[in-house]
Amino acid sequence: PWRDGMTLLDVLIATRGLTRFAAGNRAEVVRREPDGSTRSIRVRLNDLVRDGDISQDIAMRPGDTLVIPQSWF
Repeated sequence: PWRDGMTLLDVLIATRGLTRFAAGNRAEVVRREPDGSTRSIRVRLNDLVRDGDISQDIAMRPGDTLVIPQSWF
């Protein structure tokens, strides 16, 4: 569940990180805007977790959905 001040890294910690099958650098946060529209925010989770790229650690909002596609082998 969402809590005040939650970031993308907090979500990853709560879900125990990425699996080896996750395409973390192709992930996106789907966000519903106040006017009812949705927008996708591309995030590079591998860069955040493995390389420490803090610019990818965005603030999460209530109702945000993190989508992490499966990688191709």
